[in-house]
Amino acid sequence: MEKFNSSFKGYNIKEVNTFVDKTLKEYEALYAKLKAQDVELSSLKGELEHYKALANNASRVTEVTSESFQIKELARREARMIIEDAKKNASRIVNDALIEAERTELHAEQLRRNMIVFKRRIKAALQTQMQTIEDLDEIKLED
Repeated sequence: MEKFNSSFKGYNIKEVNTFVDKTLKEYEALYAKLKAQDVELSSLKGELEHYKALANNASRVTEVTSESFQIKELARREARMIIEDAKKNASRIVNDALIEAERTELHAEQLRRNMIVFKRRIKAALQTQMQTIEDLDEIKLED
C-alpha cells in the first residue's frame, strides 16, 4: 500500500495524481492482458472443439474399422468352412465316380466276354450252316 506525504490541505496532490496515473496504467495493462487472454481462450476453445470433432471422427473410423475387421474375419471363417465342405464333397464325388467307373469297367468287360461268346456261337452256327450247305451239294451230286 502506498503512503502519501501530507501537505497543508491534506495529501500531496502531485503524489496522489502520480499514484492514480500509475494505477490507471497498471489497470489498463491488466485489462488489455485480460482481453488478450479472452481472445486466446476463445481461440483455444475453438481448437478444442475442432480436436473433439476429430477425436469423434477418429472414434467412428475406429468403430467402422473394427466392424470391417470383424466382417472380414467372419467372411474368412465362412470361406474356410465352404472350402472344407467342398473338399469333403469333392472326395465323396471322386469316390463315387471311381466306384461308378469300376462298375462300368466290369460291365464293359462282361459285354466283351458276352460278345466273344456270341461271336463263337455265330461262327459255330455259320460253320454248321456251311457244313449243311456243303452236305447239300454232295447230296445233289449223288442223285
